[in-house]
Amino acid sequence: MTPFAIAGVQMYVNALQPNVDGMLHRLDILMMRFPWTQMVLFSELAPFGPLEKFKLPQQNEVIDKFCEAARRHKVWLIPGSMFLTHPEDGRVYNTSLVINPDGEVIRRYAKMFPFLPYEAGIAAGTDFCVFDVPEVGRFGLSICYDMWFPETTRQLTSQGVEVLLHPVLTGTTDRDAELAIARATAAQFQCYVIDVNGLGAGGVGKSLVVDPTSLVLHQSAGQEDMFPIEVDLSMVRRQRETGMKGLGQVLKSFRDRSTDFSVYDRSSGVDSYLSSLGPLEVPQQGSRAGLHVDVPANAEAEKLERGPHMGFGISPALGKTSGG
Repeated sequence: MTPFAIAGVQMYVNALQPNVDGMLHRLDILMMRFPWTQMVLFSELAPFGPLEKFKLPQQNEVIDKFCEAARRHKVWLIPGSMFLTHPEDGRVYNTSLVINPDGEVIRRYAKMFPFLPYEAGIAAGTDFCVFDVPEVGRFGLSICYDMWFPETTRQLTSQGVEVLLHPVLTGTTDRDAELAIARATAAQFQCYVIDVNGLGAGGVGKSLVVDPTSLVLHQSAGQEDMFPIEVDLSMVRRQRETGMKGLGQVLKSFRDRSTDFSVYDRSSGVDSYLSSLGPLEVPQQGSRAGLHVDVPANAEAEKLERGPHMGFGISPALGKTSGG
């Protein structure tokens, strides 16, 4: 058995003022209540909320505060994510940090799939985040919308990732779909999924911990929650060798596949259908996009279109009114 205690913190996030002090306060409480915790994960954009105007340079005193807290508590700390400006290209990235128990930032991960078209102006990262916890196992990080694209988890688990850390900010009606994806991801890629959402401006909660069999180990509701869960990474290794419940050995089956997927070759033309879907933009009121149906502006226009013998409320087959 290779046990490791990971705690998620689901907390209220304010959009108009910093939440950093609140995060540090909750971290102090968590470590007093559950001193056996070894890693702590906060939700996406927890420190400053979802507004880009609170972006910071890549090096700042807030990061120093988080590093000091990790060192003081001797924990691995992933303090959600922040909008950080790249010093060279000036672009803004939704960036998560991995801080080790010595208070050192060992990884920075920029979200690969900003939630377009709604997160317009946020640049997409291109580098994957994989790191090892000595004598424990291999961890990977993705942010919110990234997980809707299974290729991201495929890349991470193909590099040996056993635990997927997944901070999210979802305050919309698709949260239940996201939870279904989290469970499916755990089963497809035979890994733990630690999915932490915020509250208020940070989301609708419902944080989730899923084991490699897709079993939900913890499900938060709609209030603040701290949930340390001890995961067993030997379960991941066993399942990847023998299959989920002795059944599907999906990672090995993918390794031994007899075909490659031409859809990933952008020049193959196999994905030409995607070009027919129109621009990536926010729907507007009354949008008929994707329906390919012309709707008459009013009943009089409909009557004219149907002709003199097909008036409103008349069934041509029966010769009588259908509405009484």
